[in-house]
Amino acid sequence: MQKKYDVTALGELLIDFTENGESQQGNVILEANPGGAPCNVLSMLGKLGKKTAFIGKVGNDQFGKLLKETIEFVGIDSSNLIFSENVNTTLAFVHTQPDGDRDFSFYRNPGADMMLEKEEVKAEIIKNSRIFHFGTLSFTHEGVKEASEYAVHCAKEAGICVSFDPNLREPLWNNMEDARKAMLFGFQHCDILKISDNELVFITGEEDYDKGIAVLLEKYKIPLICLTLGKDGSRAYYKGMRVCAEPFLQESTIETTGAGDTFTGCMLNFILDKGLDNLTKEDLKEMLTFANAGASLITTRRGALKVMPEKKDILELIAH
Repeated sequence: MQKKYDVTALGELLIDFTENGESQQGNVILEANPGGAPCNVLSMLGKLGKKTAFIGKVGNDQFGKLLKETIEFVGIDSSNLIFSENVNTTLAFVHTQPDGDRDFSFYRNPGADMMLEKEEVKAEIIKNSRIFHFGTLSFTHEGVKEASEYAVHCAKEAGICVSFDPNLREPLWNNMEDARKAMLFGFQHCDILKISDNELVFITGEEDYDKGIAVLLEKYKIPLICLTLGKDGSRAYYKGMRVCAEPFLQESTIETTGAGDTFTGCMLNFILDKGLDNLTKEDLKEMLTFANAGASLITTRRGALKVMPEKKDILELIAH
């Protein structure tokens, strides 16, 4: 049966305030970049020609309206974007360190994305998708956690492929045991896992990444795991195979916001095209190389959602 959407994602949609120089008075200038990991992923998929939908909540304020306009502009279906009348849109302030890495300060106590309720999730959108994607930021508070679990169960009941990116943001958790439980829920229910090196160490305690992945595979039997290693590229683990791909390091890197989401969008696009059942080592290498190149390009731009790379730019970087 033909599905209406290639990928539907649930989670946070917010404004990332990123540093953009100094004013004449020497004050830091902040740029309001639409963001939030799930929609970053969907935006990249849209650039690659895929149909996407988003489930989430923003405030009925200037930022919420800007976010709705933005996701519609990049081609994401907003029919399950809810406006909160009494809680403002979540804001994140991104401080970029000299090496391009970043620290986050969140204004989310509460923020509208935490206020999504189970009753507001349109199950028919999920059931009409080929892949359902989520992360852990929608598990930090009880109401949105219930909504997220319901969405995942809708996807599993409908036999839909589930993609999970923990996207661990420590400042947003009251205690890290809750974060651990949210990650374990994701591992239990996903068919595709994208995890970063620091998240893998956090959840398994293993500094040796292969051993950490082995722990997850033994316990959760996840069909495909992609491990992102920042400046060291990425790896895929699939049916006993382990494939590595080199990074595309850029001298013009500004910041790394959205790199993991760009990687995930490229990875999911490949799975949509090739399927998850019969991937070869060559397939996995091609998937990782394309995803690494896409992630590399986004580090040369401020923000992510509105500035995802074009397919031709990714292919050009790989060719060079």
